[in-house]
Amino acid sequence: MSLLTDDLLARIRSRAADYDRANEFFTEDLEDLTAAGYLTALVPTEFGGAGLTLEELTREQMRLAGAAPSTALAVNMHHVWVGVAKTVHDRGDDSLDFVLTEAAAGEIFAFGISERGNDLVLFGSTTEARPDGAGAYTFHGTKIFTSLSPAWTRLGTFGMDTVSEDAPRSVYGFVTRDGGGVEIKDDWDTLGMRASQSCTTVLDGAPAAADRIVRRLVPGPNADPFIFGIFANFEILLAAVYTGIAQRALDVAVETVHKRTSLKNDGAPYAHDPDIRWRIADAAIALDGIGPQIATLASDVDNLVDHGAMWFARLSAVKVRATETAKDVVEKAVRVSGGSSYFNRSELSRLYRDVLAGLFHPSDDESAHAAMANALLGPVPTPSAGD
Repeated sequence: MSLLTDDLLARIRSRAADYDRANEFFTEDLEDLTAAGYLTALVPTEFGGAGLTLEELTREQMRLAGAAPSTALAVNMHHVWVGVAKTVHDRGDDSLDFVLTEAAAGEIFAFGISERGNDLVLFGSTTEARPDGAGAYTFHGTKIFTSLSPAWTRLGTFGMDTVSEDAPRSVYGFVTRDGGGVEIKDDWDTLGMRASQSCTTVLDGAPAAADRIVRRLVPGPNADPFIFGIFANFEILLAAVYTGIAQRALDVAVETVHKRTSLKNDGAPYAHDPDIRWRIADAAIALDGIGPQIATLASDVDNLVDHGAMWFARLSAVKVRATETAKDVVEKAVRVSGGSSYFNRSELSRLYRDVLAGLFHPSDDESAHAAMANALLGPVPTPSAGD
């Protein structure tokens, strides 16, 4: 089942360069995607959604990223929260069913997790979560890279409760755009992914009602299905977006080398040059291995496969492999396409800028290696006091 028709993708592709040039939010794209039911893709049919699996959505996101990377990346963050709700629901937990219901009703979810200078990511926060004593909280802190800033209506976020009797606790909850205590800065002026408008979000007493507080967890690594759901959906869907960018770059390069001709070779197309052919093939071989990895992991999430201690290592690894491979593929596409790809008017120029954003999403290369080493070798023992 596909929600993205060729006509829809063509319209979205036609707007991507203008959004990037003007550093504007993808308003028309979002309207079209909403009308197509795309924001309900992961919502089960019994909740009024399209009922796609995570594996099916990865394929859709690859196609959308090939048309407009910024649009795909920003919509990804909405899909992540809906995917988390579906993941825990599939495992018998209804604590996030309201996300499924509200997404089906048209609410747009944003991902308010990242903080400047915080490399703990989900394992700690500089944001304060202040309890009211009756189960509700207010959040006080600053979140960065909040995609969908002009449009979200629900923000999933977290902070630290340092005052309750069982403190410290990482508190996860959802605030509303119209609930107060939220300031969105107009500060998104970046190298790439410009239309995502992932602005800084200041939380100054943003309230989350008791029934919108979904977890209070001991800080640090945690096997809670909610944390697994975040890791699984975030890493797999990110991998899909950047793989879609790479595939588009490869397609553009193939088209370009058929058109470019060589004076050195009597006007023959560059597609006949053995060095060009090798570089195109090298990019395609590398990219060919990523799609099946994404599909397999996504299917395992859909089918409740238990990888035990290897889950987080594999999720981090597929994100790193996908983003690094995508960056290399786009660079090879630029190399074979000639100097025209260096101009801003070139789609490859934009894809090159966009693909670099993959470096900054968690998990990074270092944490992926640490996760794999811990899964295979166990953690390094903490020295005792006398050592």
